[in-house]
Amino acid sequence: MRRPPRGSCRAAALVLVLVGCGVLGGCATGPSLEAQGAVTAPPGDSRHLTVGSAGFTESDLLAQMYALLLEEAGYGTKILSVTNRELYEPALERGQIDVVAEYAATFADWLNAKANGPDAPTVGSPDLAETMTALRALAAPRGLVVLDPGRAVDQNAFAVTAAFAAEHGLKTLSDLGATGLPVRLAAGDECVRRPYCAPGLREVYGIDVTAVDPKGVGSTPAKQAVQSGQDQLVLTTTTDATLDEFGLVLLADDKNLQNADHIVPVVNRARSGSEGVTRALSRLNTVLTTADLARLNEQVDSWRRLPEDVARNYLVGKGLVPR
Repeated sequence: MRRPPRGSCRAAALVLVLVGCGVLGGCATGPSLEAQGAVTAPPGDSRHLTVGSAGFTESDLLAQMYALLLEEAGYGTKILSVTNRELYEPALERGQIDVVAEYAATFADWLNAKANGPDAPTVGSPDLAETMTALRALAAPRGLVVLDPGRAVDQNAFAVTAAFAAEHGLKTLSDLGATGLPVRLAAGDECVRRPYCAPGLREVYGIDVTAVDPKGVGSTPAKQAVQSGQDQLVLTTTTDATLDEFGLVLLADDKNLQNADHIVPVVNRARSGSEGVTRALSRLNTVLTTADLARLNEQVDSWRRLPEDVARNYLVGKGLVPR
């Protein structure tokens, strides 16, 4: 049986605290709504930090790596798994969670919708610099600091079978569009209308998407549909660890249809906005790649290794923490 990640013994109680604080409006350590936009106090440097995880494999791995890097820098840590952004982001603002791994464009759009309503135009874009500028502008009034992005990116991606790619000489989505082949796309049902999915494939790449087969994003049934030839293309992510098992390969997004979902640490400024925390977490930036993250996901999801063990082995191997 898979052992719960470090700190999860307190998770149930802490989730109740988070919910209670959200409902009652108490427990606030971040800026009040009235003070947002005027955060002037010096950044905090609490020596005991809570690292948030969103409860899926990749988030668990990143939380474990963040905790180990912070411990190496002299901080005490615990990990709290909260599987809903609607819960963990307010907890991050309040300082009940001190640091969490986020995805730049996705988090920018989420904060934008929170600030300006669900129909607000998106601010995330394929341009990382523009995305980070928008994200930091939205995060700062909430008492959050977005640290520099690393090399690892987890964004939407599209895959075909290796045999299909070889038969038609495909390496990129542009290659697929140039063939003029009719394509059934296995994806979530929302793909029909989302600009970065079926509409974008048609408009940006000229791919003849004839239908969207609503089997989910990167799900086993979706991959099996492409593997069997029922569909020709599947929507997944760049850190999908199971493509080889289905004989699938990614096609490069050579025209940058997808937004810049680089992994970024987000911290509560009042508790963990110090240079010490920034230095500790930034050590991962030049090391962790998208391919690395896919392999780490694979070790947990396919090899059934514990996230804390996989995270430690990776950091040890890169010389970031001692054996």
